Amino acid sequence: MTETVERTKTGAILYDKAIINQISAERFTPEGWPHAEILTGSLRSGGRGNTMFVGNVPRQFVLRHYRRGGLLGKLVRDTYIFSGEDLTRSFMEWRLLDKLAANNMNVPRPAAARFIRRGTFYTADLITVRIPDVVSLSQYIAVADRGEGFWQSVGAAIRKFHEAGVYHSDMNAYNVQIDKDGDVWMLDFDKGALKSPGPWQQETLSRLHRSLKKILDLDPRLHFRAANWEQLLQGYFNAARSE
Repeated sequence: MTETVERTKTGAILYDKAIINQISAERFTPEGWPHAEILTGSLRSGGRGNTMFVGNVPRQFVLRHYRRGGLLGKLVRDTYIFSGEDLTRSFMEWRLLDKLAANNMNVPRPAAARFIRRGTFYTADLITVRIPDVVSLSQYIAVADRGEGFWQSVGAAIRKFHEAGVYHSDMNAYNVQIDKDGDVWMLDFDKGALKSPGPWQQETLSRLHRSLKKILDLDPRLHFRAANWEQLLQGYFNAARSE
């Protein structure tokens, strides 16, 4: 593990010196970079407006401020109860990504994480290395009708994560990403974990299915049909049988 932890007056910063050799609080703000742009997307793929591309090509980073979703997010936007440094969302996600990346899983490589404590509460941020030339699954199937082989490859990729015990708490058509070679990547592992096999595997598949049907309601021209989901499942279970 190549992590380094630096304590600050209000919290701590965790980072990988091999990626960012010097870190400061400014790096967790758009102003701390020579270039910053907010992440946007079609079909509501831009998230909650809490994610930015920062830095310059060829090495760009993704800066994400942790923000709550759902009904609770309307009342408590970005604060969480502090239960210890190692249990902060940013540190937990950084360490999970570090472990997965070290095992050659298709996830962003973590660069830095921090938390700022205010009494019994904290806010958090995460910086990861930007994956070049990836688009969300929602965007990928919006521009063209993808064949049976593609959908099977998505299922096989998800199976690889599941076989490694990787639980993704919000597997949807935005967090599943496709690169220029058609390979599948997974983003946003907030509340993710490593688990033993269980019902969560089917639950994450069902969550992705609901997400695909939801974006189809947003745009009926989207290239997704019931047969595509069956192809994805075929790829998922074929991958299991071939192991």
